[in-house]
Amino acid sequence: MSRNLVLSLSPHEKGGESVQKVMWGVVIALSPALLASFYYFGWNAMRVVVLGMLFCVGTEYLVQTFMMKQKSTALDGSAAVTGLLLSFNVPASIPWWQLLVGSIVAIAIAKMVFGGLGKNPFNPALVGRAFMLASFPVHMTTWPKPLENAWSFGVDAVTAATPLGRLSEGGVAALPELGSLDLYKDLLLGRVGGCIGETAALAILIGGVYMLVRKIITWHIPVVYLLSLAATTGIFWLLDPGKYADPLFHMLAGGAMLGAWFMATDMVTSPMTARGQVIFALGGGVICGLIRLFGAYPEGCSYSILIMNAFVPLIDRAFPPRRFGREVKHG
Repeated sequence: MSRNLVLSLSPHEKGGESVQKVMWGVVIALSPALLASFYYFGWNAMRVVVLGMLFCVGTEYLVQTFMMKQKSTALDGSAAVTGLLLSFNVPASIPWWQLLVGSIVAIAIAKMVFGGLGKNPFNPALVGRAFMLASFPVHMTTWPKPLENAWSFGVDAVTAATPLGRLSEGGVAALPELGSLDLYKDLLLGRVGGCIGETAALAILIGGVYMLVRKIITWHIPVVYLLSLAATTGIFWLLDPGKYADPLFHMLAGGAMLGAWFMATDMVTSPMTARGQVIFALGGGVICGLIRLFGAYPEGCSYSILIMNAFVPLIDRAFPPRRFGREVKHG
């Protein structure tokens, strides 16, 4: 019996994509949410985004140039994306020095300590956010109200609790508009309190579709993550709708959309194969739902992704990518 190998394209063939093209493609995809953040949170959103990107790019340049003694890749777009995503995960009122600390943690500790781009096991922006939440809990949970004094200089921002925060503190009774069309419209358009880049679910969806069309990501992680979050929360909602919120609310509220489309899909910290990505997203959505339902903190998206990041090596080992050659038997 003869044994032949049918080979796929060589792994050394040069493709049309590069780190720069992919990263700046992500920035373009984030543009609708970025514009929405400027509209709702005004000058403070601009301040946070510009400083976050500058802090992350500057930290990577300084670490590579003066500590690692190597040519800097700070302008390849990856540090800028980390800065933008970190900015999206904080309130518009965050003090600049706290954002600087978060940026240093995200780049210097979560990324460069492991060797730089492609070697970090955890999403850098989420590590920075988690550190900031643990270190500066008051500022990280103070939410400016959208459109209230957003474009006024020298006027204190009006604060308002997020829908998830109200639900966590007072249950369904604290959110009487739950189930109304107006609430879901506000969640889609961004007329609610929250981190500056997570409130407008529709803007995030537009960016997600752009990445799908550009083939920057595949559908497996965002779709499975959101569906597993909906299934987890939906089970308890069906059992007791007077105590638990419906699954559509959980998909649109908080950081679920931003996390599913832009954080969980990070190609460095997510599995390589479609089957692995499904397992990764399934676990992330379930964990996020359980944290929201039973945890002390109202939001669980960031922690669910970081937890699943830790399982990526095991997932890749259980579901390895297909070899570039496969054996074909003739008989």
